[in-house]
Amino acid sequence: MLISPAYAQAAAATGLGSFEPLLMIGLMFVVMYFVLIRPQMKRGKEHKQLLEGLQKGDEVVALGGVVGKITELSDQYVTLEIAANTQIVVQRPAVQVLLPKGTLKSIK
Repeated sequence: MLISPAYAQAAAATGLGSFEPLLMIGLMFVVMYFVLIRPQMKRGKEHKQLLEGLQKGDEVVALGGVVGKITELSDQYVTLEIAANTQIVVQRPAVQVLLPKGTLKSIK
């Protein structure tokens, strides 16, 4: 014969080795939780506390780097005074950072 017959290989022994892929996938999910999901949730909580603690007269930085002083607050919007007699209205979640008092005077 020119071509030798092909025979099926013997079945591999099943045991702990079959659980290794499942353990690796589980370990990947645990690592992803601690590296990505948990820090994002922590930042979200901190931002929510920042928004709840806003008061009239606070100096803040809004999205886009707009720096201003809060003159009015509502449930959804914040009015910022960005220059003398210049006010803008932004959504409350657009406020990113609460600045220490007196920061605006040192910037101008």
